[in-house]
Amino acid sequence: MNTGENCRVASWILAAAALLFVLAAHLLPALMAGLLVYELVHLLAPRIRLKQLQGGKAKLAVVALIATLIMGGLTAAIVGMVIFFRSGTESLPLLLQKMAEILESSRAMLPGVLLQYFPADVAGFEDATVHWLKGHADELQTAGRQAGLMAAHILIGMIIGAMVSLREVASDHVYGPLAAALAERVSRLGDSFRRVVFAQVRIAALNAVFTALYLGVILPMAGVDLPLVKTMVLLTFLLGLLPVVGNLLSNAIIVVVSLSQSIHVAIGSLVFLVVIHKLEYFLNARIVGAQIRAAAWELLLAMLVMESAFGLAGVVAAPIYYAYLKDELAARKLV
Repeated sequence: MNTGENCRVASWILAAAALLFVLAAHLLPALMAGLLVYELVHLLAPRIRLKQLQGGKAKLAVVALIATLIMGGLTAAIVGMVIFFRSGTESLPLLLQKMAEILESSRAMLPGVLLQYFPADVAGFEDATVHWLKGHADELQTAGRQAGLMAAHILIGMIIGAMVSLREVASDHVYGPLAAALAERVSRLGDSFRRVVFAQVRIAALNAVFTALYLGVILPMAGVDLPLVKTMVLLTFLLGLLPVVGNLLSNAIIVVVSLSQSIHVAIGSLVFLVVIHKLEYFLNARIVGAQIRAAAWELLLAMLVMESAFGLAGVVAAPIYYAYLKDELAARKLV
């Protein structure tokens, strides 16, 4: 093999090692945050018509402004959601409290075989909660530290993504063979990320729209008004960004809140959500599969394998990693 081919093979090995390290070191949030900022800059920059700007400093200033606005917008969105979920009449603590009250008051509506799994009264719920908290105190402390560390990783990832975008505009450096091959790997990974994640956002938005129609239109037309509808719709969108698992969590929340009306409303909600989300489950694989030119079964298999190896992070990364792998193979005309 010549030097160019050797560098290309070396870049593949380094890229594979880096992607596996990201999962093993729990750096997936940082990688996705960086790629998101990087791809949004590349999406918005052409609309500014940078080629018409005179001088490298002008282009650099415009791209820096775009990157800053994107980072500010993403940070503001995250902070806004945290504030929304922590305060007001639609807060997440209020939703959790409401769910506990609904489960306690719904004992009479539940089948006898299920009653053994629920405490007898509110005091029982409180005792069970305290017992669980004591038994998992170390895990909760670790989860709190992990949440703070994840937030730091996301912020650092966004900064790195912005810096890489700026470097592409400011630098006229000619890459060596290995650096050029690595840059090609990064470009392919970014393209795979854009196609998969933007498709997943569309699917989550569609999921939230269906849920909003059901909770805010269909049920009120039937004379049923559920509490905390806005919170449940927003949670449905956010959880919908997680393949499979997100739908299960949002479904469980909506069914429990539906119990506040009657067991029949809860069953109706369950049937509606199962039908809609089963459709969306395969729609997910079909839409994302179309973006990466893969059959639905390929994507589902990739998600299964990655979940077995890396857990929830593997489920999130599977579509992106598989899209990148297939793109590399297709470029070599191997698939």
